Amino acid sequence: MKNNATERPRTQIQCILLKILFSFAGMNIPSALLLLITFALAACNPQHRMRQQDSTIRAFRLKPGQDLKREIDAFVREHDMQAGYIVTCVGSLRKATLRLANQPGPTVRSDKFEIVSLVGTLSPDGSHLHIALSDSTGTTFGGHLMEGCEVYTTAEIVVGEAAHLRFRRLPDEQTTYKELFIEHR
Repeated sequence: MKNNATERPRTQIQCILLKILFSFAGMNIPSALLLLITFALAACNPQHRMRQQDSTIRAFRLKPGQDLKREIDAFVREHDMQAGYIVTCVGSLRKATLRLANQPGPTVRSDKFEIVSLVGTLSPDGSHLHIALSDSTGTTFGGHLMEGCEVYTTAEIVVGEAAHLRFRRLPDEQTTYKELFIEHR
């Protein structure tokens, strides 16, 4: 007869390991590494664990012709998201409008692009999103997501919201840009 007290921890560990493995399925390497680091930190320091009720996860899909940034910002307003973040995004674009590093204006490219990564913060005051795209040769480029990114086939977007925070975008004296300010609710 097995001792249930000794079997329970092993079963819980197995469940956690299975959840981690399933979490990695279909993720790009940077996202998988970030998730692994998050799990490791939470396991080492229980005070910083995020309870499931502290975060809300939502998902939506865009169709051909829709503007990626405009639709994300509309979704944030529609759901009154106060402290949102991109969890993941996969899909494709037929037109990319990005502000590249240290450039005053947007760069526009028309072609078929795979969305390799999309990261950023979401708030009622606006979003701050960076995207990485690859072309048909696998050449990857990225920058600040601007309006004018037109969906080619689909964009499947998963966003999260931290219930205990409020994100605001306010002018920063040092940078002169609207930067992220974090408040606790």
